[in-house]
Parts: sequence; C-alpha cells; structure tokens
Amino acid sequence: MGIVRQLCLATALVAIGSAAAGMPAAADEMKAEVLHWWTSAGESASIKVFADEFTKQGGTWIDTAIAGGTNARTAGINRIAGGNPPTAMQFNTGRQFEELVANGLLSSVDDIAQAGHWKDVLPPKIVDAITRDGHLYAVPVNIHGQNWLWYNTKVFEDAGVAPPDDFDDLIAAAPKLREKGVIPLGQSGVPNYERILFDAVLLSKVGGKTFQEVYGDVNVDAVTSESFRAAVDTFGKLRDLTDPGSPGRNWNDTTALVITGKAATQVVGDWAKGEFIAAGLTPGKEYGCTVMPGGFVIGGDIFVLPKIDDPAAKAAQVKMAELVMSPAMQIAFNTKKGSVPVRTDVDVSGMDLCAQKGMAQLRDPALQIPSINLLSSPDLVGATTDVVTQFWNSKDMSTDDFVQKFVGAMKAAS
Repeated sequence: MGIVRQLCLATALVAIGSAAAGMPAAADEMKAEVLHWWTSAGESASIKVFADEFTKQGGTWIDTAIAGGTNARTAGINRIAGGNPPTAMQFNTGRQFEELVANGLLSSVDDIAQAGHWKDVLPPKIVDAITRDGHLYAVPVNIHGQNWLWYNTKVFEDAGVAPPDDFDDLIAAAPKLREKGVIPLGQSGVPNYERILFDAVLLSKVGGKTFQEVYGDVNVDAVTSESFRAAVDTFGKLRDLTDPGSPGRNWNDTTALVITGKAATQVVGDWAKGEFIAAGLTPGKEYGCTVMPGGFVIGGDIFVLPKIDDPAAKAAQVKMAELVMSPAMQIAFNTKKGSVPVRTDVDVSGMDLCAQKGMAQLRDPALQIPSINLLSSPDLVGATTDVVTQFWNSKDMSTDDFVQKFVGAMKAAS
C-alpha cells in the first residue's frame, strides 16, 4: 500500500475535523500558502521573485519552507492526505506525485494550460512528465541540468592545470590540486547527491541510449555491460578526490567550498549557480561551468495544486500558475535560481554564460537525457540510490558487488 493511501486511511478523521474547524477565506482574499524546500541563499532569493510578484498583484504569499526535499514532500503529503493542504506544493519534475493523482487529491491544470497554450511552448518531455491519464497535473517551473561540473578558475590557474572536460581529466588533475592544498572534488555526502554524481559518471561512460535503458527500460543486460562496469570503476576512483568532511554535508555547503577556493570542483545541478550568484561571482571569471559528456541530464521543479473547495483558494491557485508560467517570471526566477526557463519561447539572450550553455544543449533533442526521476518509479529511484550510496561510502565494495546489488535492487523495485 502506497504512502498516500496509508495516510488517507490513517487521517480520515483528521480530515473531517480540519474541514469542520476551518472557515473558508473571504471571497475577496487571495492567499497562497506555498510549501517548498528552497532554503539556501540562492534558492530563497529565487522563490522571493514569485512571492514579490504575487504580492504586487494584490495577493498574500504565505511561505512554508521546509529544509530537505524528502522532509518537505513528507510534510506536504501528510497535510494533503489529512485535509489541510497548502495552496501549492513543490515536487521535482517526474513521478513523485503519481500517488496523489491516483488518490484524487490533486487538481488538473488542463484549463489553465489550455488558456496559456502551454503545449505550444513546453518541451514534449516536460509535457509528458506532468501528464497522467491524459490530463496535466502540475505547473512546471524550470529545467535543471544535473550533470554540470562547477569549478573555481583561480584554483586551476594556481595549480597550472586546465579545468577538466571529463572525469578522466579530473582524476588526472587531482595530484596537482592536492599539492596546492585544495580538495579536487567537493562532494555532498547526502544520498541524493551521491546519486547525481553517479548518474553523471554513468552517462559519460555509457551514453544516452544505455542510460535510458538502465533507468527507463530497467534493462539488466545494460547494467551488466562493460561500459556500465567502467562507469562504476570511475565512480569508485572519485571517492579518493573528496575530503573527510564530505559525509553528511549539504550540497550548498559544498558549493561554498568551491566559491572560497577550498575545493576545486563540484558535480551537481545548476541550482548551484544560484549560490555563486548570491556570492556576487560571475561565470567565466571567478568560476566556470561544463556540461559533462554524454548529453544533458534534465529534471526540474514543479508545483502541484491540491484539491481545495474554497473559491478564493482556487483563484489563488490559478493566479499563481499563471504567474509562474509567465515569460517575465520565467526569466526573473531562473536567472536567480541558476536553471533555465521551461518555456521555449522566451528570450534568454540576457542570461549568463552558463545559462547559454544549458540552452544550447536543450536545443538539440539528441542531447536531452531525462533524469532518473523522469524515467523511473520512486521505488526504483530509492532502491538504486541505496546501492550507490552504499558503494560510495564503502571503499572495500567491489565493482562486481555493486553490479550485483544494483541488479537486485532493479528486480526488487520492478
């Protein structure tokens, strides 16, 4: 039984009590409580773009920020199932919200999308990602590229080595970086970020076709291939490039190491750019960005709109959806966030160097590689992430062991 179904059964009485106790908002009020996990400096500056515009248009924005995606999703799902939903809730683009749809707890955004001609301006992969049973159930916010390498330009200049174009380059540069007292690879020791690093390595070694066979087709033969094994070998070598402080460290604290020159590089999504921006740094000057080989792993963020009876709350949902998808807000938000607009019809010529690189990748459909969250069920994501993080934190675990455990996780989650 899925988490949403369990929560629905366990909280039925709570839902009834909440409905009886809560009075509908006045018809002229337009309040939007938005539940999300954007809590770092760059993320907070980004969500403020939406909040300020919503307020400017006469609404009241109630910001409910909960650190950590898993924590925020759990809290939001509990509230939705318990009959006390926020006006809107953040998810990652992909399959995380399917049980909410299956249990009839989310509102379709078909009418809003039709009025805004979303299907004419959204990439087909994004339309597919927010569609269930022929209906659209989410408001897309952005597109995040996940397999970026971020680096401190001065660190590489001081070490006398060129910034890496691939993982083999990074491994080769590590000794000279160590000589300068610099951590070659800053790494967040949190499972989701160990997974992001692994997927970047995997794509670089196996290519887009095999990557999608692994996560989309759940193809065991792809996992036992020599190219997959080569990716695991390379991933294992990267363990020696990080530092003892890595375990448990947050991604933004890791980005701070790159910003301050304590670490040379970090492989993470382009939300890291928001931290560089917040620190007043400029891409191409103090820091650089490279999409690692194999294609552009795309994901992103969405807002779902829980079913709400209150007419004023419904009006706030429509207003928020229209605001998020407006061309001006797409540019303003994504400029702060580090991501690229989800709309393909906006003018990005005024965005920075890294955004231009990302958009260049997106213009080539062959380079668009759906992230694991778009391709796989939450069960498969969780099961394989456990294997990745176990390997990363166990230097005595062999490539053979990794492959065996990965195949077992795939079969168990299927």
